[in-house]
Amino acid sequence: MTVTRIADPYRDLAVIDSRAPRFNQAVIGAIALLAVATGWWWLLAALAANLAAGLLFGRRFCLTCVAYFAFVQPLLGEGPLEDSRPPRVANMIGFVFLAAAAANYGLGAPTTGAVVGSIVAALALVAAVTGFCTGCEAYKLGCRLTGRPFVSCPIPGARA
Repeated sequence: MTVTRIADPYRDLAVIDSRAPRFNQAVIGAIALLAVATGWWWLLAALAANLAAGLLFGRRFCLTCVAYFAFVQPLLGEGPLEDSRPPRVANMIGFVFLAAAAANYGLGAPTTGAVVGSIVAALALVAAVTGFCTGCEAYKLGCRLTGRPFVSCPIPGARA
């Protein structure tokens, strides 16, 4: 199947298909919930590593991103494009929380690890279901408070 895209998911890094972060949040939320429910804290560490790889090396190295762009987007088509900075900041925050949750489990504080992991699971699943991303909103608020310009989502002029 041939996919017509306005933005190349691996080269046009200023924008992202608005469905990609929602897919990422659904996967992160579901796996984090599984990790907390089972005590498999290594899953939290794996999720943190996945986010870190994407943040450090690009979407091509983020397994959830690759899964979306290789399998889901060809079925649904490219969604509306949005500024990629808010989801990137949300991924940074998610990485910190997931790493903290895994570290707490690993250091013998499973209750703290479970609480932090549950926060990630809850916020990621809320974002996946409703589209309200706490990390994205924190980025936008930071822009307003510091006077930095922010282009609202979706990108004006991009296909909706």
